[in-house]
Amino acid sequence: MLNTKTIEIVKSTVPVLEKHGETITTRFYQLMFSNHPELLNIFNHANQKQGRQQKALAGTVYAAAMYIDNLGAILPVVKQIAQKHRSLGILPEHYPIVGKHLLLAIKDVLGDAATDEVINAWAEAYNVIADVFISVEAELYDETEHQQGGWYGFRNFIVARKVVESDVITSFYLKPEDNKGIADFIPGQYISIKLEIAGETFTHIRQYSLSDAPGKDYYRISVKRETGTDNPDGMVSNFLHNGVNVGDILKVSAPAGDFVLDMNKKTPVVLLSGGVGLTPMMSMLKTTVEAQPKRKVTFIHAAANGNVHALRDEVEEVSKLENVHAYFFYDSPTEEDRKNNRFDVEGYVTRDWLHEKIDTKEADFYFCGPVPFMKAINRSLKEIGITEDRIHFEFFGPMGNLEE
Repeated sequence: MLNTKTIEIVKSTVPVLEKHGETITTRFYQLMFSNHPELLNIFNHANQKQGRQQKALAGTVYAAAMYIDNLGAILPVVKQIAQKHRSLGILPEHYPIVGKHLLLAIKDVLGDAATDEVINAWAEAYNVIADVFISVEAELYDETEHQQGGWYGFRNFIVARKVVESDVITSFYLKPEDNKGIADFIPGQYISIKLEIAGETFTHIRQYSLSDAPGKDYYRISVKRETGTDNPDGMVSNFLHNGVNVGDILKVSAPAGDFVLDMNKKTPVVLLSGGVGLTPMMSMLKTTVEAQPKRKVTFIHAAANGNVHALRDEVEEVSKLENVHAYFFYDSPTEEDRKNNRFDVEGYVTRDWLHEKIDTKEADFYFCGPVPFMKAINRSLKEIGITEDRIHFEFFGPMGNLEE
């Protein structure tokens, strides 16, 4: 436990962290990767390049300082990050490295303001926070390894099928190379894929939502091909689309993530997605109709047009059920889309449309997609009176803030 003086000193740095947090975390990553380049085998290069990881870490450090006297308040965030860490292979021995370079970055950025008293207080606080993460992650590693079909770290999977779903999205059906059982998952969870790409110094790890219902002898991921091979996201997705074929081996982590459908509820569920954000929604939709056939489901998907709309046939098939209603929004429909009535609404999902179509506030709402889409949906739901406890969302990548 931290003493009162240490807590006071750490909390006194909150205004400084609010102002200089991203500068500190940017410097932190520069220092750490310079001294430990091997860690680039774990961290997402795209998130680094785009500044998303720096911003996310700054928010976490700020929250830790704010609630240093009540770390239980940030336990939900800790658990979410711990899920990511487990799927990436973050280990206890990484934490001292992170702590050392975080303190160096604080000292570097704040200069004389980072007195020995401040640095020592943060060193104590970091050790306490790190112990919380290590403890939570140890439980996750143990639980994952010892569950039926579970495993530790990464396991070889064969690409059993590769299906082009749209102009930009391709699905990969993955089966274990050893033909043994695989771990079950909760709809909404993801797996990590570790890739070794020719010409690249470091491995690349990417997390992809599982896009089919659990209980199968395979995992399915549906990957969007990002434009431009000069950025890490584009390089990885293009490698999967163009360089990975049926019969190839991929290294896969066991399913992880806490953005999951609550299967204990029987209340109506509304699934909203934009673009490739439909992947976790597909798992939730297909699982619900299989496991809870009487549960009312509304599935709402927004895409540019039919050319990029993936997995449409699967949604249309289940929407034949009496309790399932599906709506497709196209903001740039093609003439073929219009001719064949392939969409329900031209434009974006609006607050007024949601207010008209959603006839109950007792539903649970799950949504995923590009950040602007999620911000608009989050705002619209709150404006039509949906309470926080019924709103659930998933960021692709580091945790963000929909209220910004």
